[in-house]
Order: sequence, then C-alpha cells, then structure tokens
Amino acid sequence: MHIWFVSMSKVLFRQMMIKRRNQVKQEDVLEKSRFIERSLTDHVRYQQANNILFYVSYGNEVNTHHLIQKALENGRTICVPISDIKTRTLHIAHLISWDNLAPGAYGILEPKKDKQRFVSLDHIDLIIVPGVAFDRKGNRLGHGKGYYDWLISKIPNVYSIGLAFSFQIVERIPVEPKDRAVDLIITEHDIIECSRTRSQRDDLE
Repeated sequence: MHIWFVSMSKVLFRQMMIKRRNQVKQEDVLEKSRFIERSLTDHVRYQQANNILFYVSYGNEVNTHHLIQKALENGRTICVPISDIKTRTLHIAHLISWDNLAPGAYGILEPKKDKQRFVSLDHIDLIIVPGVAFDRKGNRLGHGKGYYDWLISKIPNVYSIGLAFSFQIVERIPVEPKDRAVDLIITEHDIIECSRTRSQRDDLE
C-alpha cells in the first residue's frame, strides 16, 4: 500500500488510519497478529533479549495479549508501560502475572496499583512498539501523545521493534525533531530492517 500524506495534516492522516484499523474484523486482527507473533518470537533479537518491554494492545492494534501470556509462561522477564498523563512519560513495571493487569490510563491494561514493581529504563534491552502507521525507514506515527518518542529518546541504544499490519506501512511519514524511528518493523507479510535503511539513507545524504 502506498500512501503519501505530505499535503495532509498528521491529525487527519492519523484519524484516517485509525478508522481503517478499526474496520478490520476482530478475527482478522487475531489471525494476522498470530503471524506477526511467530515472526517476532523467531527473531534473533527477541530470542537474545533478557528484559523485554511490551506494549499491551488495545482496540485493533496488533494484539500482544497472547504474546505476553506465552512469554510469561516461558519464564521470560516482561515489562509493561504505565502512562503518566500529567508528564506524558512512561513508567516501566515488571509484570509477574497477566492477572495483575487492569484498565488504566486511556483504558489500556496496566499493572494494578498494588502490583506495580517499577524498573529503571537501563534494564530494558528490547522494546516492542505500537503505531498507527510506519514507513519503511522506521518513522512512526503514533496517537499523538509522544510517549514512545520520549521512551526511545531516553534509551536510544536499545533495539526497538514496531508491530503493524501491512496496510499500516505507508510510503513516507514526515518527521519532526522529537520523533523517533524504530529499528525493525514486523507485519503479517514482511520483516522490514529499518536500521539498515536509515544507515544507507544517511550515507547518501
């Protein structure tokens, strides 16, 4: 899919992409998410990671619920974000059990107050990132709050993987100084090595 929205505001483009995502049937979301899950768990970056930060999906995002549950069952060390609405930053908590989650900010599942065990950002060695849209250079359009741009800027050397459905990959996303790209994108059809693309682009510039 090729969409280029230079003449369209980010707000309108975001609304269009979210509307399209919301139109996907739930069974299709789950089916495509399982393909993405297999590609992620087979990837060497995932297999070598010790402390993985997952987003907890909501709505029609690429579903991570099964991914997180399986990782916990397999004894992986899993962390999840807790949104600080006042500062628009993320606190990172160690997740011991799926049952410790409850709806928090924006209705997204977060650890319950009495189950929150915070960890420092330097403990994370892999971030799994959501997005409304991505381009093949790893540039990302989120929900406009800036949480993950802030997070990646705080730990820029940590490898980041964006999960998306194939229709969410667009031709080009204009970037602003605060925006942060991901290193890899996994869709149900493709694995896109963005870090390599960015280095090639930098060489040309």
